[in-house]
Amino acid sequence: MRAIDWQDDTVVIVDQTLLPHRVEHLALREPAELIVAIKRLAVRGAMALGVAGAMGVALAAVRARERGENVGAAARAAARLLAAARPTATNLFWGVEQAMMALPGGASAVVGAALALRDADIAANRAIGERGADLLGRPARVLTHCNAGALAAVEIGTALGVVAELHRRSPLTMTYATETRPLLQGARLTAWELGQAGIPHRVVVDGAAAGLILGGEIDAVVVGADRIAANGDTANKVGTLAHALAAARAGIPFLVAAPEATIAADTATGAGIPIEERDEDEVLSVDGHRIAPPGARAVNPAFDVTPAELITAVVTERRTLPLGRAAEATGSAPQAAGSVAATIGSKRGEAIRR
Repeated sequence: MRAIDWQDDTVVIVDQTLLPHRVEHLALREPAELIVAIKRLAVRGAMALGVAGAMGVALAAVRARERGENVGAAARAAARLLAAARPTATNLFWGVEQAMMALPGGASAVVGAALALRDADIAANRAIGERGADLLGRPARVLTHCNAGALAAVEIGTALGVVAELHRRSPLTMTYATETRPLLQGARLTAWELGQAGIPHRVVVDGAAAGLILGGEIDAVVVGADRIAANGDTANKVGTLAHALAAARAGIPFLVAAPEATIAADTATGAGIPIEERDEDEVLSVDGHRIAPPGARAVNPAFDVTPAELITAVVTERRTLPLGRAAEATGSAPQAAGSVAATIGSKRGEAIRR
């Protein structure tokens, strides 16, 4: 099952808001429909959003061609709206730009670029899983946050790709999935994926993770990323920073698994990463039922930023980037500040530059 795909000039996604109780596919023919799906998290995750961005531009180009409208103008208008749908997710912007680079070739070329990204996503996830497993060796018990599995990509996933590869090589005794408040991506999605894969798992409340880590119940923490600054500071689902602090205190590896496209070469440090603030009702209500008293307000950042000094390494489909805690866990020297994005290459830099 693919979380996002292209069929008959239509974007087809799994509606992740309905999982785990119901598996339902949505067929989206207009860019506006895809943008709504992105904003309400029906499709989500760094790698899936990169593919969604490209496919959204492709939808605009194909629909304009069908209607006899200006393909370039339609694609550019859709690109602006798509790139703004999730401001922290650099992969979304990157996917949009990759599709736009093909625009001079017309609608068919844009579709081709989007499909190439889809196929490359699958291969990249497989490589990330293998590289992450190589680095971690044979931990028996791992913890992951939010959902960075097949549902956050086209297939396989990043952090859960590492978990699955670890389990394939030497069966894990336990994987702990934090519930991930307020939208419970860990409890709903990660637990569902782990169950489908037959990997032993338990769901834990976010606040329990530090106690488990410091209590010696966790051997490694593996997470995904939504944006990685040039110095290695990493934005991921809110709550990630607390797990990194606990892992540093306990002396266990804290691994970030993400595609190269997540590295924002034009963002020097985590201070420059925009943090999406979502509707406060997500915190004040559960499943549409308000739990907070009348008049209560909430702060609802979707992400937090983990400093590079708390991260053991970033693994991408191309390389392993040792960061601040690399020496204690792997014996590798950490990357110098500002050097994470240095070897991406000039073309990659142009692709994500705002």
